[in-house]
Amino acid sequence: MASDSAPKSAYELAMERLRKKDAETGAVETPVTDEQRESIAEARRVADAKLAEARIMHRSRTAVLADPVAIAKAEEEHRRDLQRIQDDRDRKIERIRTGH
Repeated sequence: MASDSAPKSAYELAMERLRKKDAETGAVETPVTDEQRESIAEARRVADAKLAEARIMHRSRTAVLADPVAIAKAEEEHRRDLQRIQDDRDRKIERIRTGH
């Protein structure tokens, strides 16, 4: 029995599995409205600005440091700040998408 369709790519197979999993769990895919799309874009713009500001502030703080321990501490704080900003952005986007 020959198949009329071309072989599926790994991406197509993965998406098919995800759709099947969503159907099994009852997840419903709803399209994003134009208003939601704009709100998501704004949330990303704000987060990008905050990330840029955090990077600039980090560079200015570490430029004057000579102690390796102080530099390591500043690097760790910077990583936490960046992660917090990204997590906040992702939470806002999820709230926009779900309407909560």
